[in-house]
Amino acid sequence: MPDADSPAVTFDPLSAEAIRDPYTALAPLQAEAPVYRSDVLGAWVVTRYDDIRAAFRDPRLSSDRIRPFIARAPAPMQDMLKPLGDHLNLWAVFTDPPDHTRLRGLMNRAFTTRAVEALRPEIARIVNRLLDDIDAQIERSGSREFDLIHEFAYPLPALVIAHMLGVPEQDVDKLKRWSDLLAKFVLTSRSDPQKYRMASDGIVEMEAWFRRFLEEHRASGADDVTTGLLDARDERDRLTTDELVACCVLLLFAGHETTTQLLANGMRALIENPAQMADLRANLDDLGLVRNAVEEMLRFDGPSLSMVRVATEDFDWHGRHIARGDRLFLMMCAGNRDPRAFPEPHRFDIRRDEAKKNFAFGYGIHFCLGAPLARLEAEIAFPLLLRRWPGLALAEDDPPWSDSILTRGMLHMRVQV
Repeated sequence: MPDADSPAVTFDPLSAEAIRDPYTALAPLQAEAPVYRSDVLGAWVVTRYDDIRAAFRDPRLSSDRIRPFIARAPAPMQDMLKPLGDHLNLWAVFTDPPDHTRLRGLMNRAFTTRAVEALRPEIARIVNRLLDDIDAQIERSGSREFDLIHEFAYPLPALVIAHMLGVPEQDVDKLKRWSDLLAKFVLTSRSDPQKYRMASDGIVEMEAWFRRFLEEHRASGADDVTTGLLDARDERDRLTTDELVACCVLLLFAGHETTTQLLANGMRALIENPAQMADLRANLDDLGLVRNAVEEMLRFDGPSLSMVRVATEDFDWHGRHIARGDRLFLMMCAGNRDPRAFPEPHRFDIRRDEAKKNFAFGYGIHFCLGAPLARLEAEIAFPLLLRRWPGLALAEDDPPWSDSILTRGMLHMRVQV
């Protein structure tokens, strides 16, 4: 559907072409209509690197998008979504200062660099266990083909975060199921009352589980991030029980989705660029190169397509009038391919000097708290994967992609070793 005020270019985020390759679909907007009104989304689409960076720091743009969404819903749906809204409004990612400053400051006291780095040996153990399980499956079946997402990229971050929080491993599948239901609300771009009801019911069950877990954890004396959150306080304040539950759910949800997609999309980029794969495989002991390769994966085809902001006042931008209450999709994926910021942006180069400038984890005060953990998981996983299976190759040419406008991920990824 052409947009009335942008006749020269069109963009339908829900088209098969845009879902498969958002970079090509967004390039004309970036060149000709950097702030573009999409009738499909009922929102503005922002595509240039410098504009996205400025938007992340603009006090006129709010992260509080859950309250306005529920306020616009029909009355019966508002009642159904209330438990979900009450919970999500406690996520730091959906708050603005001063609430965000308080929540993030208290969370930072638990989610420290030391706490993340201490997970290194456990992450390596989990990676090797999953690879051993796949090898055993290959031995049993006689087939050297498997789904890298289902067997590896999906379970790894959930198991890591469960260990980090002190969650019993036997409960991980249950929590992942609830997290998947929540994703259908948080990450969708389409209204679906049935999915919203399932997400709302799921959050009620998930909250009840974490309340019991936190009560038991208080007396355990465990040295983990959950204990750090329970103990987090400043001179005047500490997290409430509701906030603690929301923090745990956010860590589980955000860390799981993002890292799964980083691992799968990153491996696909390596396989489709054999010279880069060969360079990395020949230098797996070079930690600096491995880390830069992860940054280039995040830039080239990272897990995040966009983040949403809501205008709190009227203003003009690039000749467009942004009205109070308008939503803006900051297309980080387009910013990561902006030639103004990255020379030859559509080339995958694991030695790219400016790779770390990527927007994969956001920017500014809402920069992803879990980014160091996702990066650590990737820098451990890729060398172990490539040493185990140096001949890893794609077993399907065109896998299906999620139709989310917020995240970028395949539904499955068949590979062979």
